[in-house]
Amino acid sequence: MQRREFLAAGAATMAAVTLAACGGKTKPPLPPGIMTGANDTLGHRLRQRDFPPPTETRRIGVAIAGGGIGGLSAGWRLARSGMDDFLLLDLESETGGNSRAGRNEVSAYPLGAHYLPLPPREARAVKVLLRELGALKGEHEYEEKYLCHAPQERLYRNGYWQDGLLPTLGVPAAERAQYARFQEFIAGLRERRAFTVPLAFSSRDPALLALDKIGFSDWLRSEGYTAPGLHWLTDYACRDDYGTRAFDTSAWAGLHYFACRESEGQVLTAPEGNAWLARGLVQPLTGRVLPSALVWRVEETKREVAIDVYLAAENRSIRLLARELVWAAPLFLLPHVFTAPRPEWLAALKGSDYAPWVVANLTLSAPPGTRAGAGLAWDNVIADSESLGYVVSTHQAMRYAPGPTVLTWYRALHDESAHRSPSRQRRLLQSREAWAEEILADLERPHPEIRELVTRIDVHRHAHAMIRPHPGRLWSGARAAFERNQGRIRFAHADVSGLSLFEEANHRGVKAAEDTLGRLGVSYSSIL
Repeated sequence: MQRREFLAAGAATMAAVTLAACGGKTKPPLPPGIMTGANDTLGHRLRQRDFPPPTETRRIGVAIAGGGIGGLSAGWRLARSGMDDFLLLDLESETGGNSRAGRNEVSAYPLGAHYLPLPPREARAVKVLLRELGALKGEHEYEEKYLCHAPQERLYRNGYWQDGLLPTLGVPAAERAQYARFQEFIAGLRERRAFTVPLAFSSRDPALLALDKIGFSDWLRSEGYTAPGLHWLTDYACRDDYGTRAFDTSAWAGLHYFACRESEGQVLTAPEGNAWLARGLVQPLTGRVLPSALVWRVEETKREVAIDVYLAAENRSIRLLARELVWAAPLFLLPHVFTAPRPEWLAALKGSDYAPWVVANLTLSAPPGTRAGAGLAWDNVIADSESLGYVVSTHQAMRYAPGPTVLTWYRALHDESAHRSPSRQRRLLQSREAWAEEILADLERPHPEIRELVTRIDVHRHAHAMIRPHPGRLWSGARAAFERNQGRIRFAHADVSGLSLFEEANHRGVKAAEDTLGRLGVSYSSIL
């Protein structure tokens, strides 16, 4: 043992003795668990480009690169048309992207997205999917098991839990009046259908589009909104949906969060988050999905698209010669993969930025208690925390008797922006043990008993979870480079919309598939 280690061990022992003598408690050891995440080892090989040359050539009608919701939606739409000459390629061993899930002996739990707001009338393809899955009957009747059960959400602030996420306890009347004025303004935007999801159907009123040029916090102040509670809620909303602080979020995107839904608050969810939706999309793709397959070279010719794919499990590459390509992977990969990326693509990608996320699932021997105020809800938020709080994966089981449960804790690294900044890399490479300690320290403020209840902590990292809608990113015209048909190539990722939402990814995937069907001369009736 080194001298420094000996002294550290001695100090730890003395601290434990002192705590015991004073009647204090030592912290229990950190519970076991694992660290998971996207296959960054394989993905980062794109920088070295040290892949073996293709040893086999296959011809295919349509290749889909990317197995997130956009790629799955494209494959789902092709399969619904009766087409079977396509292949979906995914870097990961399992499709689903940000909508994947895990499971243990207690419950299934999300590794990313955990809910879907009730889709508005414009999200037609989402409604088609929900009907196929039996979650929607007719136009507005939803299957009870997917509707989030009450109590839905609560906020911990100043030592008390309250219902809902808008701070109300101890808030002066003048600030409550600002709440009411903001809510009235949002109601007016909803009535006008000014903001929709998918955003392609939103109003093109120049006065509204101009909001994209300024930050959301600046817009609030310019409209006389100074209430601290309202600024907290809008900042939380931007961190929650965009991984970005309100001051660094387009005001258009900020208002979109509040105004794009027909019904406020009600959501569809399941213990595994949105993984049930991903499973529904992949179900008709049996035999047409190639996992652990990294697309590392794409070259478009006059007659076809040559796609070189590294098969990780076999340590070899193959070449696909496709009539059409649907690119459903993140757009920032284009310069690393395409032999001749178009100048307008590169121009559109300048300034793009992605939010990293950390999602942790804590298995508990029993639900945490409530010190004061509203009881345990599905969504539980701590007002003065950098985290986004936690959801209860067993909530939908309506199990009120005490018993084991799983809490899913979310943290958007909204303070880390530069793509390869040292601080960002340090945070993403932080050990599971360091994350576990940070998570427990966050949760033990409202739940002092949390360390005694938790039996396992599994941590999942998303290095490039979602594209950020910084001011000027949505309506500057840059996205048009990916919205237009590009010869034999179409784009199906939510990045094309600039908002990382399920409905956007689904819309882009379905649209890319329908445009592809049109190019191939396949008859179809649009579901968009």
